[in-house]
Amino acid sequence: MGGYRPSRRPGPGGGLSPDSAPAVRVVPDISAFAVDEGYLYRLPPHLADRVTVGSLVRVPLGGRTTRGFVVETGCEPPPDRDSLFPSASPLKDIAAVLGGQPAFTAEMLPALRETARHYLAPLSAVLGRTAPPNLPRPPRRLPLPSIPPADSPAPQASRLAAAGRPGPVMHLPVSGERTGLIRRALTAPLRKERSVLVIAPTATEAADLAHGLRRDLGRRVVEASGDNAAAVTEAWSRAAAQPGLAVVGTLRAMWWPVRDVALAVLLDEGRPGMKERRTPTVAAGFHIRLRARREGFAVLSAGPVPTVESRAAGEEEAPAPGRRWPPVEIADRREDPPGGGVITERARIAIRAAAEAGGPVLVFCHRRGYSPAARCASCRRLRICPECGSRPDPGGRCPRCGAELGGCPACGGKRFEPLGAGTGRVLEELARKLGDGAAGEAARGRTVMVGTERDLPDLPPVRLAVVVDADGLVRRPDYRAAEEALLLLARVAGTLGGRRGRRMMVQTADPQHPVLRALQKGDPSAFLEEEVNLRRRLGLPPAGEMILLRTAGAADLSPLEDALRNLPAGTAAHGPLEEAGGGVRWLLQGADLDPLRERLRPAIARVREAGGRVRVDVDPRHL
Repeated sequence: MGGYRPSRRPGPGGGLSPDSAPAVRVVPDISAFAVDEGYLYRLPPHLADRVTVGSLVRVPLGGRTTRGFVVETGCEPPPDRDSLFPSASPLKDIAAVLGGQPAFTAEMLPALRETARHYLAPLSAVLGRTAPPNLPRPPRRLPLPSIPPADSPAPQASRLAAAGRPGPVMHLPVSGERTGLIRRALTAPLRKERSVLVIAPTATEAADLAHGLRRDLGRRVVEASGDNAAAVTEAWSRAAAQPGLAVVGTLRAMWWPVRDVALAVLLDEGRPGMKERRTPTVAAGFHIRLRARREGFAVLSAGPVPTVESRAAGEEEAPAPGRRWPPVEIADRREDPPGGGVITERARIAIRAAAEAGGPVLVFCHRRGYSPAARCASCRRLRICPECGSRPDPGGRCPRCGAELGGCPACGGKRFEPLGAGTGRVLEELARKLGDGAAGEAARGRTVMVGTERDLPDLPPVRLAVVVDADGLVRRPDYRAAEEALLLLARVAGTLGGRRGRRMMVQTADPQHPVLRALQKGDPSAFLEEEVNLRRRLGLPPAGEMILLRTAGAADLSPLEDALRNLPAGTAAHGPLEEAGGGVRWLLQGADLDPLRERLRPAIARVREAGGRVRVDVDPRHL
């Protein structure tokens, strides 16, 4: 195939011939575990000054040429092959250097290797994410504007980063408009001509934040979002070449070799959008923390609620002055008569009053794909699974644990009515109660707006926010449901702005749920402690690890079945479970799955070589 691979040093009696050239180790850009160690290639003298760790090169491999990533330079060529390896072929030359900048740095490489190992991914699949869409070229170094003074002190993590003393990861409580806070966080590092990397969950939020920061920082802001390959490559090149920039982007930016980065800012890192959906399913928090430890920069996690992982790790949290969000009023749906609809009378009165006062009003529904929560039509108790406590979809079995649901556990009633609905049904009901044309979709800018999660970043500050069905969120059949529900509801509260007289109303048939207690109190601390203790009892992340394996395609799965037999103590494999499309899945769980990872790598490789598809999701957010 490629060049000499197994030995990195000459053996006894070996030496360098007078005309020998130095060698470099290259990982071919092939998504296979077999090439993780890379191959040695001869570095021709005319390319010597253009190759470094991270360089993109073209190399011969198995009768063709392919792209590769340089992971080691200055390697000694293998021993004299005439005496020790008479049948071996000599090293092959690197054919070409691609682009004018390396895709990653030597300081990044340890974190990239660790990420590939943790997420059971070929190293090349991780290295490939560091490169821009097009071949990078050295950009022009532009003069940078001066930094205007901040109107309040920067967070401690920013001051440590500016001083060259990376501190512990810090969480900064913030809800609602956050451009001003991020602006203050960037000031101290930028004044030292060091860079800051900001990761947002969506392209819309990244673009809005970049636009807001440009008012003060001008061309120091580099936007790492969008689909234009040329623009993204240009932004990547600037970020990699010039220090003193604020690089603002989506998940793709967490892989970028930002020049002299001092601080990374993660916005709402508990949201699903902060974890890659494609394999490898890397979480931004995991990879950025790895990079920070290896490269020596600080991390600031900004959002209304810290993650359970952050709380379990004991990471520092900046004090929150008073409440984190405006007051929240609970509308107890157990008091409503049956058949009252999805908008309670209490909420209808509040919506009409806020609209007459000029609004705007947000009526918040679940994002698409959520089934509504339901209550017993007789006793008006929330319908939950008697075994695992989740909110089941309509049907006879719980989708989470498979338990038989039966009738209402409180009164035995057999009839249930929905408590929530999608935007279409809510709009119809508001038209009946408020009049035609009184409400519309959030994107149309009506006084009463009906919206979902995707509408939140673009909303103006509202006077009243009404959550139609909190129970459908907090009782989702998923182990992260409560954590994600609190973050989402806190974000809804953040749309109220900071003016007096603004409020949030939450409709629920379960007002004592820990999420809703935390929401009312304006402080998530007690909830997070409860959630950490629950995860520890159940062995769920972050107290344990999980790996979800999904297979598809007609292939022999015996390598996986063999790898999952006789597992180490404390490790369990749930499955195989046949899926609707003909595939099979396993859920692997344990306190430490590293020994299992070593078994799975060759097994996954064999299944893929046989034509099967294997998707690996490490610490999945949704099951």
